[in-house]
Amino acid sequence: MATLDPRFDEYIANAASFAQPILTHIRRIVHEAVPDLVETMKWSMPHFMHQGKNLAGMAAFKAHCAMMIHGDGRQGDAMGQFGKLASIADLPGDNELKSKIVAASERIASEGTALRKKSTEAKKEAKPDLPLPPAFAGALEANPAAKATLDAFAPSHRREYVQWIAEAKTEATRDRRIAQAIEWLSEGKKRNWKYEGC
Repeated sequence: MATLDPRFDEYIANAASFAQPILTHIRRIVHEAVPDLVETMKWSMPHFMHQGKNLAGMAAFKAHCAMMIHGDGRQGDAMGQFGKLASIADLPGDNELKSKIVAASERIASEGTALRKKSTEAKKEAKPDLPLPPAFAGALEANPAAKATLDAFAPSHRREYVQWIAEAKTEATRDRRIAQAIEWLSEGKKRNWKYEGC
């Protein structure tokens, strides 16, 4: 049985008049799709939980509403998967909406989260190493310990050093940065070592 949150009623009542029927409709559809939900407020917006996990959420703004189903469609879109909702007609049909909600609830039941698993083919390719500025390359050749440290770092840590040196606007600044980099690398330090304990 669903656990209703009276804060939902208050949220809907305080929303703009155009938003109230949209929010009421979304609430009804979500509960019809998955009857044993728990309502709660997260990030000051109404959210629906299934087995303790985020399933869906909704929000009202000055001129539109938004709805998101966790793990479905354009995650991270500030307007949710369905864009700016100015009326109930802006939502997909009830059956389509319910099937998306049910699919997310089934992912929660089987995988413990509504989020879709990323396919291994969709993995980002690693960024290539940046070319070493010639002066930095020369300084590294003259200091094998510093070069060995840099070579052993993860690509992201190597990039931090190379980028820092390459972005120097003057030759004097570049030379100071190279000297500092060689010193830190000789001590086995990453470029941002000062912030590692923060």
